[in-house]
Amino acid sequence: MFENGSNLGVAVSGGADSVFLLHLLRDLAPRWNLRLSVVHIEHGIRGTDSTADAEFVRQLARSFDLPFHLHTVNVTAIQDNLEQAARNARREFFTELISQGTVERIATGHTRNDQAETVLFRILRGSGLTGLTGILPVTMEGIVRPLLEADRAEIELWLRDRQIAWREDVTNRDLSYARNRLRHEILPLLRDAFNPQLDAALAHLAMLAQDEEAYWGSEPETNSIAGPQILNIAELASSEPALARRRVRKAIAQTKGDLRQIGFDHIERILQMVRSAEGHDRIQLPGVDVFRSFQWIRFAPSGPTAERDFTLPLQAPGCVELPGSGTRITLQVQEKSEQAPCRATLVDELDWQRFTPNAGALTGLELRNWRPGDQYRRVGHEKQEKIKILFQEARIPLWERRQWPIITYNETIVWVRRFGAAAEFVAGPASRMVLRIGESGSVQSGYRSGTP
Repeated sequence: MFENGSNLGVAVSGGADSVFLLHLLRDLAPRWNLRLSVVHIEHGIRGTDSTADAEFVRQLARSFDLPFHLHTVNVTAIQDNLEQAARNARREFFTELISQGTVERIATGHTRNDQAETVLFRILRGSGLTGLTGILPVTMEGIVRPLLEADRAEIELWLRDRQIAWREDVTNRDLSYARNRLRHEILPLLRDAFNPQLDAALAHLAMLAQDEEAYWGSEPETNSIAGPQILNIAELASSEPALARRRVRKAIAQTKGDLRQIGFDHIERILQMVRSAEGHDRIQLPGVDVFRSFQWIRFAPSGPTAERDFTLPLQAPGCVELPGSGTRITLQVQEKSEQAPCRATLVDELDWQRFTPNAGALTGLELRNWRPGDQYRRVGHEKQEKIKILFQEARIPLWERRQWPIITYNETIVWVRRFGAAAEFVAGPASRMVLRIGESGSVQSGYRSGTP
């Protein structure tokens, strides 16, 4: 959970659980060579009570001669659910302290009771198996929860026996909050009527779910966005439903950074998309744009799309980067090889004599994206074809077409990615010099991952 010699921040709200955690870690610090500091967030929710909590924690840190890190934020001014806004504020402050190197990890005082409340709350909301993992003992961000197997009543008894003071948050009794209704009304009723050991049972359920997720290599709390994900429809459709759901959930988490607001119906709608007859489909989920085209399904962050059209001047020799892709188009002027060219070389080599340099520099050569209505005559074909038809025949996903590179000379198409040189410009047996076109960099194309 934390290594010997760790620089550990202890999140202390002033409540019983966090005060107990600080006393526990202070007693263990010499044995594990821990360097402790105290972390507190003043949310600005309860006026003078909130500032009094902050002062209480400050004095507690001072009495232990520990560094004190205070963050003040007015959560009520944030346009969000109050509880969610407070959680986000804590997460951001903790992440900032860790990323700045102020601490290596932060310990929080979540208990087995908190775990039970979280698991039951997620069950009532219709959570999937991943949600049943509840509160993780260690997160990717560097948050650790040493008290997840401790009971809140036992903690309070320990503090009372030693006459150690803590602060009571009056909002914890406010039944307008869903979690408080769960804690003070629903859970006591379920304990009395069904299972006195309900908290332990729910905590064990969380542990089983965590082990399941670890076995499958899943990451329930993903905090780094990896960007668009592309999955193969045939592979998903042939997978067992349990595995298909996991793959879809993982793609969503890697795309948007988490699985918040993603429910059962969202996953089933995507699987319905996967099982449907071949074609195109699209849905918008919270934070994710899901797009099916031919045998591929893409998960991309929601939001405004990049500017559709671009036109960039080209120099030969030269190199230019496609907007927003990291892919570079390179042009080289070379002597034609004496060896018989393969088709892959043929369609990417143009006859340099067809171009007319002006005062030693070639003008009129441009790189642009495909646009509706574009057509040209490929090598080996007698008439012009619409590039849109070529896309369909080659099963190019719809999202790939928006930024598909085309090279023009004086507004005439001379080369198209994958489909190659125009027949009028291709290098032939009599060509002495060729204009060779190549691509390098991160080309994100679905068709490049599978069927050509």
